[in-house]
Amino acid sequence: MITVRPVTPADAARLHELFEAASCPCYCRYLHFDGDKNDWLLRCAEGRDQNRAELEDAVRTGSDEGLAIVALDGDAVVGWMKLSPAPAVKKAYEGRFYRNMPCFRGDRTGVYLLGCALVHPDHRRTGLATKMVRAAIDLARERGARAVEALPRRPLERVSDEELWTIPAPALEEAGLRVVGGEDPYPVLRIDLEPRETERSS
Repeated sequence: MITVRPVTPADAARLHELFEAASCPCYCRYLHFDGDKNDWLLRCAEGRDQNRAELEDAVRTGSDEGLAIVALDGDAVVGWMKLSPAPAVKKAYEGRFYRNMPCFRGDRTGVYLLGCALVHPDHRRTGLATKMVRAAIDLARERGARAVEALPRRPLERVSDEELWTIPAPALEEAGLRVVGGEDPYPVLRIDLEPRETERSS
């Protein structure tokens, strides 16, 4: 039985098993790394323990850098999906594909970004990513978000799961996100959130 829910501090010590099973030394730290891409490649090659420590600390302390949805198979973490207030991940929007896009203009208050996603190799292509996206949207709404965005990669040619690293665009679309800017292979998807009925009536 797979459980999908927001990450908790108690999950911190178990996350490394997922990242190691997927041969992923980044530990979802790129958007919080100050160096350039070459520096980042070096960090992943020689400093994966630092990446792990930073992620575990972010989750353990409940900071915005550690906000995520996890999927569990029993006690094992088999899925991770990063969710961040847009101001906390400015680096994601600074890439040449997204810089100065009209869809990012205007009031950005309450906008959240669905970032990196990782699913254990044994649980891929099971619909788990879509379930995690839906859970992330619910979590964002609970935190007062008015919109959730994603910057998926929709490759023009087939690539490996390891090369993709972003949430698959079909999983986002199944959960209700729609293209609001950009173009393949780098579209921008968004869903505007309405308050729940209980919130409207309170």
